[in-house]
Amino acid sequence: MSSAFTAAMEQYGLNKLLIWHDASPPFRLSLFMFLVITIAMYLLMKNRSRTVYLVDYACFRPSCNYRMSQAACIENIHHSRSGMDSRGLGFLTCISERSGLGDETYLPPCNHYIPPCYSLSDARADAELTIFMTIDDLLLKTCINTNAITVLVVNCSLFNPTPSLSDMIMRRYKLRDDICNVQLSGMGCSAGVIAVGLANNHLHTAPCNAHALVVSTEIMTGNYYNGGKREMQLTNMLFRTGGSAVLLSTSSIKARFQLARLVRESTSSDDNAYRCVVHEEDDEGNLGINLSMDLVRIAGMALRANLTAIGPLILPISVKISFFMASISRKVLNRRRSITSSKLDVPDFTTAFEHICIHAGGRAVIDAVQCSLGLLEEHAEASRMTLHRFGNTSSSSVWYELAYSEAKGRIRKGDRIWMIVFGSGYKCNSAVWKYIKSAKSADRSWLDCIYRYPVNVHKGVY
Repeated sequence: MSSAFTAAMEQYGLNKLLIWHDASPPFRLSLFMFLVITIAMYLLMKNRSRTVYLVDYACFRPSCNYRMSQAACIENIHHSRSGMDSRGLGFLTCISERSGLGDETYLPPCNHYIPPCYSLSDARADAELTIFMTIDDLLLKTCINTNAITVLVVNCSLFNPTPSLSDMIMRRYKLRDDICNVQLSGMGCSAGVIAVGLANNHLHTAPCNAHALVVSTEIMTGNYYNGGKREMQLTNMLFRTGGSAVLLSTSSIKARFQLARLVRESTSSDDNAYRCVVHEEDDEGNLGINLSMDLVRIAGMALRANLTAIGPLILPISVKISFFMASISRKVLNRRRSITSSKLDVPDFTTAFEHICIHAGGRAVIDAVQCSLGLLEEHAEASRMTLHRFGNTSSSSVWYELAYSEAKGRIRKGDRIWMIVFGSGYKCNSAVWKYIKSAKSADRSWLDCIYRYPVNVHKGVY
């Protein structure tokens, strides 16, 4: 090496690079490979997706004073509308018989009056009772310090006060000031899985051992429909009081479930799907939820989109190959697809899961999903029994179903649970959980009544 080059290196403080220049080729190659591997491992660890766990969950169980039978619900609607004729009363009776709801479902106190009487303060009180009681049950189960909660996600589609429900929770439980708190609205019955997905994303960038609290509910106070439009009267017959609280964490300590997959599919770009479930006023100015007569068909489209996305991620390779060969065979033979043979267009998803929680939106929704996926009655039992006992509790329904299966002692270590939910927009979302550890006791929502289930039912009438 020339003296001039060496002097220049020393002048600019780069004389340390002489070690690299003077090193032998094998040494330089080894040093280069070491640096490449170190940088690659650093980037891999930095960008690695953390595994998110479910520590525990709790479902809201109202007092007996909240109970309302189907007959009482029809009577209240009948006497609240002086203009209701025998045809309207017959329609409500028919819906009641086919709804799948039992006589022990819950509605807030305001719905027990004729006509229903409510105010904003009543809705706040209903929200506080539902949310606080559920979170109290969860904190009692997990024994977690509230300072460990770094993420708070609350979803409630119809009731959105100011300050928000998430602020209400922060004030009650004195949560940390730097918490990431979010409230979701207008997302419908699928909001529970969306909230879990949002919390999951935040936990991926949170410090180690971080915790996220997810609260899902629908406040029925103030959302009673007083009009006579049949499509909007359905909500009075189906929706009931309920809620859930879920604690997620990046730590596997005390965890009971592991979040394996989460897939969201929305068909909002389609006009019919977008107008399928709408919060609006009728011709008389009465506010309510309008459910389209095309709801089941739209739900089927959204379900198919979700199955197409999640199937390749979770189905065994043997099922994928079998389904692919069957698809080729159908195309070659050009078989006509009928309603009875439509099941062949869907692979056997029971090979990927031991338990399935179908959103308890109504008997028609459960029937459609069961038929589309070719499920047995035992696969839909948790959904039907939840609908019978608690009604459609919106975004929290799948957690009641999971609690039912656990209370029955049917879930074993390593089992996979598939949650399928539907919501306005129209959306179909899926969450897949892996069972790690059983609970010490059944959730309070089923604790004193699980021995009575499953009830003997005829299809369509409970």
